[in-house]
Amino acid sequence: MAGGINMTSNHPKMMWPGVKGIWGLAYNQHPAEYPKLYKIETSGKKYEEIVQLRGGTMAPVREEGASTSFTSTSQGYVTRATHVSYALGYIVTYNELKDNLYMEVSKGRAESNAFSMRQTKETVCANLYNRAFNTSYTYGDGKALIVVDHPSSAGAWSNRLTAATALSETALEDLLTLIMQAKTDSGQTASLMPQGLHVPPALWWDANRILKSVDQSNLSGTAGSNNQNVLRATNALPGGINMNHYFTSATAYFVGTNVPQGMLLFNRDAYSLKKDNDFYTDNALAKSFMRFSVTCADPRSIWGNPGA
Repeated sequence: MAGGINMTSNHPKMMWPGVKGIWGLAYNQHPAEYPKLYKIETSGKKYEEIVQLRGGTMAPVREEGASTSFTSTSQGYVTRATHVSYALGYIVTYNELKDNLYMEVSKGRAESNAFSMRQTKETVCANLYNRAFNTSYTYGDGKALIVVDHPSSAGAWSNRLTAATALSETALEDLLTLIMQAKTDSGQTASLMPQGLHVPPALWWDANRILKSVDQSNLSGTAGSNNQNVLRATNALPGGINMNHYFTSATAYFVGTNVPQGMLLFNRDAYSLKKDNDFYTDNALAKSFMRFSVTCADPRSIWGNPGA
């Protein structure tokens, strides 16, 4: 089969718009979950590089008559996101075309194609979280996404609880406290605020009990103290609870922050569905294509724990 040759025109032109509509409709039937995990940007290059700039130090005291001290920014680590192409096609045979089965058979194949493309993007995007604690996958600072020893000019810092702790009110409060105590690379106080809680389906119920109970949550089943649920009262997580069906761990949980250049998704080529004909077989061909990349520029954008 010579996929690039288009010397015949057996592809029913009147039927093609209907199939393309089915492809788009089938894709849009399922709410996308990956936009909750990333800041989404477009790209016009083969790859994107995000360069860290380290700020200056605290202002020192200037004695009377003394000169002003000067400082400057410096380049830190560089994170590169190289776009990856994903493509999947399907064929409607000449006999199916000849027997007027084009719309019938192509509808199912178009829906399956759209489903596969969605599954691919969701899985690729979730994998940064699935591998967050895996030291085999590193980023600009040479560390895994979530570790206790991220390097910085001011010393090592952590974006996780030291111990692997199950999701609970206490564990979540401890994690949010770490976020609110975060420092910049030069050791100054960062204006980091928690946003959303990201959990797998297995933690969905407990997450709702913890964040939405009026009184202090009580997952252990013991008698409660009727204390106020401060996580709910203070709207500590304004982004709410986001369940992701593509997380592979049943115990890991994550909290995103307001870091602007953190978890990034670069769309290089948007989804597309194209048609062609094969001269040698007279088969009708259709293919979908997308190109994108995901990365983390600043690990202060995502905090978490593998759970227990």
